[in-house]
Amino acid sequence: MSDHRLPRELGTLFADGGRGRTLPVALPPGDVVWPDPGYTGQGEPARPAFWMSDDPVAGADWRLLREWHPHSGLWPLLLDETAQPWAIGQVVPDDPLHIDHFTAEGFMAEVWQEWVAQMPPDALDELEPYGAICPGPAAPGVPKADPEAVAGWLAGELAARGMPIGLVAAGRGADALAVMGWQGALHHNEWMVPMAAVVRSWEDRFGARVVSIGFNTLELSVAAPPADAEHALHVCPWLCPWLCPWLCPWLCPWLCPWLCPWLCPWL
Repeated sequence: MSDHRLPRELGTLFADGGRGRTLPVALPPGDVVWPDPGYTGQGEPARPAFWMSDDPVAGADWRLLREWHPHSGLWPLLLDETAQPWAIGQVVPDDPLHIDHFTAEGFMAEVWQEWVAQMPPDALDELEPYGAICPGPAAPGVPKADPEAVAGWLAGELAARGMPIGLVAAGRGADALAVMGWQGALHHNEWMVPMAAVVRSWEDRFGARVVSIGFNTLELSVAAPPADAEHALHVCPWLCPWLCPWLCPWLCPWLCPWLCPWLCPWL
């Protein structure tokens, strides 16, 4: 009988060594990536942050590894190295259990309050149509297709750029961002954990799937995008923590009705 247990190097990504997890997929050459202690400031790490292939992969490789995620516990990510190589380990891994302590609504309300506090009182009119109180979550989108099929299609499109693949010991794509310690929004929000709570809500409400990340980029598939301009306008403020927190309260009311119907399927 074939032994489909995780290779030992992949088992090191889990606190329990990967006990009970299987992956009957032949992996390309690669190795685990350890967080750089000099970057994290947290001392020697207990385990690697993620595994990464040596060479670029095809979209079919992402789809196959995503298919086996329920058995392996490893979420696949196409890794864009345009800005810098992932192998240098400039990541700050976190415990995904911390995400449970946050909600998308609570985090956005806090961020919005900080924006408003920094604005001159006579500038609050520029927040229309949102106002000084953070708008709540937008209604869920109506699914246009199966989320996994859309994610697989996007993986094929992105893989054409020539990217290696990473594997992260995480239960879902949103959690993978915290587990591997992605720092792409560092200049806007220093801690990834509450932002992962926002991505969880996108997964639940819009059929979003995390497909690829770069040093400062995040690429999602969206199977249930906003239905119209009004719906997109409600979604737009929730993109702002990832973009430009000092500009978005002013820009969103003007940009979203035109841009979001095109941007949201990719965001």
